Parts: sequence; structure tokens; C-alpha cells
Amino acid sequence: MAMKIRLARGGSKKRPHYAIVATDSRMPRDGRFLEKLGTYNPLLPKDSEQRVQMNMERVAYWLEQGAQPTDRIARFLEAAGVREKATRANMKKAQPGKKAQDRIKEREDKAAAAKEAEEEAKRAAEEAKNAPAEEAPAEDAASE
Repeated sequence: MAMKIRLARGGSKKRPHYAIVATDSRMPRDGRFLEKLGTYNPLLPKDSEQRVQMNMERVAYWLEQGAQPTDRIARFLEAAGVREKATRANMKKAQPGKKAQDRIKEREDKAAAAKEAEEEAKRAAEEAKNAPAEEAPAEDAASE
């Protein structure tokens, strides 16, 4: 039997309150559980002692029996000092897809090309400005 230590949701709509329970992983989230190990109230401030309450002796017992904590419970246990802090994979879900990245790269390339052309035009204008003035052609000088 695969055991889990996880949250079971209670409370009304938009007013969540969770029970920390030891249960068989095949049971529904709010369904039958073996033992209630504590409570979690996310509405309370983070520094409140009432936010997360656990019976640490029973949690330790279930961990010894092979129960696997969910990610949220593992974070609670890390904060309590029962478990070592695990390194987590930094998910790249927020990054845009391949096509969007290609479009962004194209835009950056176009912007870089436009900037280079603008700088080239400025350099050419500077060179024309700094070049010595050409003398008037001889025909113009004779007619005056």
C-alpha cells in the first residue's frame, strides 16, 4: 500500500482550510484517511504559529513507515527542521514556446540591423560634415 502524507481540503468556497492526513495514495483527496496529523490554514499570516500545526511524533512515525510527503507537506517539514531541504528543479513553464522564441529572435535581429543602419548613416553624415569643402568648379569662378 503506497502511503502519502498530504492535504485534505475543507472549508467553504474561497475560504480554504486543510487537514494534514496520512492516507493511501489511491484514495480521493478529501476521501478516507488513516490518521489526521495536523492542520494548515493558508488564510493566516505566514508568521503565525496557527498557520501550520502538526503532530511531529505521528508525522515521524508515518515517515518511518514509508509514507511519502507531497511537495507542500515536504516544504512544511523542511521549515520545521524535520527534513533536509531538497533541491527542486526550476521549471521552465513560464518560458514561451519555440515559435514565440523564434519570433522574438527575429524582432531582435531586425532591431539590431536597424540600429546598425542608423549608426552607419550617422557615421556617413559625420564624414561628409568633416570632409574639406570642395572648391567651386573653374567655370563658376570665371563667370563671376
